[in-house]
Amino acid sequence: MDHFLYRDGALYAEDVPVAEIAAAVGTPFYLYSTATLLRHYRLFDEALDGVDHLVCYAMKAASNQAILTTLARAGAGMDVVSQGEYLRAKAAGVPGDKIVFSGVGKTEEEITCALEGGIRQFNVESEPEMAVISRVASRLGKVAPITIRVNPDVDAKTHAKIATGKSENKFGIPIARAREVYALAASLPGLQVVGIDVHIGSQLTELEPFGLAYKKVAELTGQLRADGHDIRRLDLGGGLGIPYTRSNEAPPLPVEYGALIKDTLGHLGCEIEIEPGRLIAGNAGIMVSKVIYVKSGEGRDFLILDGAMNDLIRPAMYDAHHDIIPVAEPAPGVEQAAYDIVGPVCESGDTFAKGRMMPPLAAGDLVAFRSAGAYGAVMSSEYNSRLMIPEVLVKDDQFAVIRPRPSFDDMINRDSIPGWL
Repeated sequence: MDHFLYRDGALYAEDVPVAEIAAAVGTPFYLYSTATLLRHYRLFDEALDGVDHLVCYAMKAASNQAILTTLARAGAGMDVVSQGEYLRAKAAGVPGDKIVFSGVGKTEEEITCALEGGIRQFNVESEPEMAVISRVASRLGKVAPITIRVNPDVDAKTHAKIATGKSENKFGIPIARAREVYALAASLPGLQVVGIDVHIGSQLTELEPFGLAYKKVAELTGQLRADGHDIRRLDLGGGLGIPYTRSNEAPPLPVEYGALIKDTLGHLGCEIEIEPGRLIAGNAGIMVSKVIYVKSGEGRDFLILDGAMNDLIRPAMYDAHHDIIPVAEPAPGVEQAAYDIVGPVCESGDTFAKGRMMPPLAAGDLVAFRSAGAYGAVMSSEYNSRLMIPEVLVKDDQFAVIRPRPSFDDMINRDSIPGWL
């Protein structure tokens, strides 16, 4: 469920007409719903009711300060994968003891920043990283709480570029070596082992892979406790998928995911951490674009938009599907036609959809890309020297620009010309 609905023939974001926002800020732009963000966060929080837990929003999905502050005030922790994300989380008012630091390539600078600013735990991905954290923590006179990310060799049955739990992926250590690596961690100064971390991928549309991975984690918990480790926290990552189409096939609900966690791990008495990102932000955002031209081609017609692959790269990178709808509601029963929906970037890959059935549209009409709140704005760029597009947040009948569109001078003047020129 989201809060982007037609009302009186027009698409609304909560209680604000989308066309009104477009007239104020120009197109293209990203638009987020506060009500949807909070609803999706609370679904996860409620799904783990009765279990000691923390929902840490995976802020790589969408990291605008307004989004982070909205979720932080609702009680969310944060899962970060860089120093920049860590500092964004702190700037949004998230205390260090609610920030989990993940990622395979943490630098000494990043580790130092997190230890000095406060951290809930580092999710350690390798023995060399563990040694660096130990060295930095000892130098600072601190103790670094860590989990170790284990790779359970479970096929998440998702896109190859977002699968993380198979043996060939770069993440974590093989679960078969876990006891050996935990023994090493216990021997190093400056480290405190607090739990286990596992994350098998993103956009999972069934629960079976989670169940397989969590059963392995439960078995490993018993083994590590028998070895003398104080395993009191299980970080289960994120990955639950969202419906990118309005079909009847929907991914599992957070309440079903929560029930699986309780069934497979609830008997262990561990605090549970989960790190949803896509499901919190994905359907909480749309990208609004304008038709520039309707072009007839050889055997196909094109809708050419002012939004492009640099603004929303998921279709080009992942062959991802986004429902694309007119901002003005089509009349019931209106005849539709097939269009390739493309942007103006000089790449054939700048294609959002091929042969997509759409109602009649003309230059100047607005369209909305649904389910664009996650991995949309955060992956955008200035390719072709196109300006970064604004982000807008709606709450009830109000809206605010939360990232303005820069000017061309802003973009150009970031460059520096060497003295010899």
